[in-house]
Amino acid sequence: MNEDVFDKYMKAGRIAATARDTGADHIKTGVSFSEIVNEIESIIKDNEAGIAFPTNISINHIAAHFTPQTKDTHVFHKGDIVKVDVGAHVDGYIADTAVTIEVETNEFDSLRQASADALDEAIQLMKPGVNLSQIGKKVEETIKGHGFKPIENLTGHSLNRYNLHSGMSVPSIASTSFQRRPRKDDAIAVEPFATTGSGRVISGSGSHIYLLKNKMNFRRLRDRRSRLVIKKLQHHFHSLPFASRWCEGIIPNADRSLLMLEQKGMVHHFPQLVEQNKGMVSQKEHTMIVTEDGCQVTTYGKHEQ
Repeated sequence: MNEDVFDKYMKAGRIAATARDTGADHIKTGVSFSEIVNEIESIIKDNEAGIAFPTNISINHIAAHFTPQTKDTHVFHKGDIVKVDVGAHVDGYIADTAVTIEVETNEFDSLRQASADALDEAIQLMKPGVNLSQIGKKVEETIKGHGFKPIENLTGHSLNRYNLHSGMSVPSIASTSFQRRPRKDDAIAVEPFATTGSGRVISGSGSHIYLLKNKMNFRRLRDRRSRLVIKKLQHHFHSLPFASRWCEGIIPNADRSLLMLEQKGMVHHFPQLVEQNKGMVSQKEHTMIVTEDGCQVTTYGKHEQ
């Protein structure tokens, strides 16, 4: 990895960490989801970075994939377990990071600590040539050691330029299905989820988060309006996920246009990911660059290593 690319990854990581920590610090009873999301995304843009994906605010048994709409009315309540998942990029080089907050109570401190400790263990093991199933085994052992279950069908992932999930998965369980080995200069996001539930997620309702599908299909569209809408979405969001609220002012009748494209198979609307037994869920995530003998975390905050 050349120095310029490395510096862009590190800059994206610093910005994402600042946005994550600032937003998380302001979560309180009665504060709206939209207020926190807007603050986080404004910090990213004010620091001359791009938003790599819509900020996820996932509550309690919702593990991932919810972002508010423009007129969203959700607010935080005392006792909520809040996962804040943030993405920033510099010239397409991505930082992906998450933290879990418990709103004004501490009933689930041990659950939050389980995912945090599992991430720390994974970071210690990450290096060129490590079998990712070994990392999954350690994550599973750590979370179970706290008395909880890892979510087995959610994984960490490799990153590439303008590509949030670039092919390599990092498991949270011991599994022979994961035999890939990272190489020096790989960018990887590791994100253990711990739960009081069954350890699996299922698809819920829509998340308001979208992704353009394979652009080769777009040439087959005969509808001129659809082609124009897609061209605008490509220009603004490249190959990264985007929120329906971002589309207002970019495409006409944003919600209707997105529904039309979804029905035609041109965009994917991500479902919310819900713990199947409605168990509480915690998450901790960092992005790292694999180095010669370990890894360099890009998304540490001020109070981390």
